[in-house]
Amino acid sequence: LQRMLSIAVEVDRSPTCSSRKIADDIFPFILNIPLRSQREALLHTMESQLLRCRLLELLFQHSCDVPTTSSMSLDKILYFLSHSSVLPQFQDETATWQRWDEMLQYLSLLLMSYQTFPLAEHLRSSLSDRMDLIVQKAKPRLQDSDDISQLDIQLKMNDFISRMQEALGQPLPLQIQEKLFMLQ
Repeated sequence: LQRMLSIAVEVDRSPTCSSRKIADDIFPFILNIPLRSQREALLHTMESQLLRCRLLELLFQHSCDVPTTSSMSLDKILYFLSHSSVLPQFQDETATWQRWDEMLQYLSLLLMSYQTFPLAEHLRSSLSDRMDLIVQKAKPRLQDSDDISQLDIQLKMNDFISRMQEALGQPLPLQIQEKLFMLQ
């Protein structure tokens, strides 16, 4: 299934459009996956970075009180860091810190997926255009909203850590501290 989804995204004339359509169809099913391990298995085995990125984007849009309409960028990932809450539909018997841990895991995965598809593989272009770009050794173009400063990152991380500590009411577990460091 993962290979078929990847092929469906990549061979389309507009990979961005096809990934959006496929992600919109798959997203309700992800919301109904009961276990974190199952959700992570699905997302980690996804062959299409573009499709994974779109699914994670939908997941974070769903968890924001005020969703953003901006296109996917590093700035949007920072927005998710500031405005996402622990996903309510995944709240089962797990401890609160584990739900925050899952959220951090998905933020890291979103960042890795985003960095892979526009910066390395020209996946926003059709397969035929992509071949021309590879032959020309063209560099993928960055969006204006990908130009973020270290200060922006630090401020958003500090805000996020404050929100998490307030929600947990205790010092952050070591596992969360490590994920925060890696994400930053």
